[in-house]
Amino acid sequence: MAVLTHPHAPVTQSELPWAIRQGAVAGVVAGLVFAAFEIIASAVMMGPSAWAMPLRMIGAIALGDRALDPGYPLAAAMVAALGVHLVLSAIYGALFAALAGGLRSGAAIVGLAAGYGVVLWLLNFYLIAPAAFPWFGDADPVTQFIGHAIFGAVLGWSLWRSHERMLRKTP
Repeated sequence: MAVLTHPHAPVTQSELPWAIRQGAVAGVVAGLVFAAFEIIASAVMMGPSAWAMPLRMIGAIALGDRALDPGYPLAAAMVAALGVHLVLSAIYGALFAALAGGLRSGAAIVGLAAGYGVVLWLLNFYLIAPAAFPWFGDADPVTQFIGHAIFGAVLGWSLWRSHERMLRKTP
């Protein structure tokens, strides 16, 4: 099995299935950390009752802006939010791994992935959201910058660790 056997980026065609799988898993891990960060930041910045606002905002991608209403069932918004957020996180993770998964240095992949997270924020919040999901315009840009950089860093770290584990198993 060819698993990141050459020091290059992006990965070769034989390495691609491994990179996509590992990237999707790393994306989900990073997405969960990002969601926790957003929930905590919301509660700290806007008060404990605002903890669910990030989940409502993400859930509204699938459910429409009615999910933002405090009277809308929180459980439904949360289920939609987790579904949307984790699918997007897996896709973004798989894409990053396919493009940069051949990097060997932990610092390089974590740094590049943190930058990737910031680029995702810029594209999603300033290009896509204004037209499709305008409620994201209310999100604090500093918090979003930090959160997306954390997403990327966790994504990169998870990929690097995954690669390190695979190398220890490979004869």
